Amino acid sequence: MDIEAVIAQPITPSYRRLNWVIRTIGYSMVFITLIYLINNYLNVWREWPGVVHYFFNQSEATQDQGVLAWLQLLSYLAVVPMVLYRTVTTPNNRMINDSQRMSDWSAYLIRVAFWSVVLLGLFDGLLSWMRVEDLLTPVFGQELASNLGKSIFRGTYVHYPLILISMLMAYRIKTVSMSWLALLVVFAELWIVVARFIFSYEQTLMGDLVRFWYAGLFLFASAYTLKEEGHVRVDVLYAGKSVQYKAWVNSLGVLMLGFPLCWIILTLGMWESTSIINSPLANFEISQSGYGLFIKYLMAGFLVVFAVSMILQFCSYLLKNVAILVGEVEVIQDQHDDVMA
Repeated sequence: MDIEAVIAQPITPSYRRLNWVIRTIGYSMVFITLIYLINNYLNVWREWPGVVHYFFNQSEATQDQGVLAWLQLLSYLAVVPMVLYRTVTTPNNRMINDSQRMSDWSAYLIRVAFWSVVLLGLFDGLLSWMRVEDLLTPVFGQELASNLGKSIFRGTYVHYPLILISMLMAYRIKTVSMSWLALLVVFAELWIVVARFIFSYEQTLMGDLVRFWYAGLFLFASAYTLKEEGHVRVDVLYAGKSVQYKAWVNSLGVLMLGFPLCWIILTLGMWESTSIINSPLANFEISQSGYGLFIKYLMAGFLVVFAVSMILQFCSYLLKNVAILVGEVEVIQDQHDDVMA
């Protein structure tokens, strides 16, 4: 579906109420996700008590922990009133405009992830190869070479700065396509084939690099694919239907399937410090082979990027499709819907 033009939809009381409700749902979902991630960081890395842990285990908590837990609870409770106030005081803001804004946020997050995996793969691959070939000590000295062989040091002083650089690059460079990451995967695989079968040379880091970029390609491109209507549909329920019918299916699908899927990933993966996402990230986990890449812990973080980027895009998708249903935007039926759906 291609949005062609914004209709001058009259601001009726019923439209205004629906506008408030849908925009409040979308922005609340975005900011609750942000608060959840911040509180997860405080719980795991700063040893704050956490809302659930404190209120179900008060007998084991101190007074200071109680204050911190209440602050965390209030951070959640404050989101909806603040968002509702914002939406009520901006009644002329169109849902389609907010949809585009959230889509832009998702695109920025994906660009950050893209540049991060590119830079991390290249730099960590170079350091790991130098370590295998005993080149770290001649180049960096004994002490620094020893530290670069420790995952916590490399993660803190190499990976994190590269992620910050990626954030700046993503802000400045806005034309990145995930197809470039697919090309890097092909080059990495070609490197393995040439090195193995021509030069009889192979290292664990070579396979790690392929998996690192391959995982990033599929998880980061999902939100972009949703924006471009590229995901596989159930043809019986979708193809050949009217624009309004598709908007209903998309809206209900976001509420009943999209949001729950993302929150299942976030809650199961980040419920406590030993969960499958938090534990690798907190411990800078690496593969069992000591001479591979030191980026295995970041692959757990890929799931967070996937879930958050999809939440942003789902919110954008919800606003866009409700805007279609209420006539806020006019949509021209794509002639190829039956083929592409």
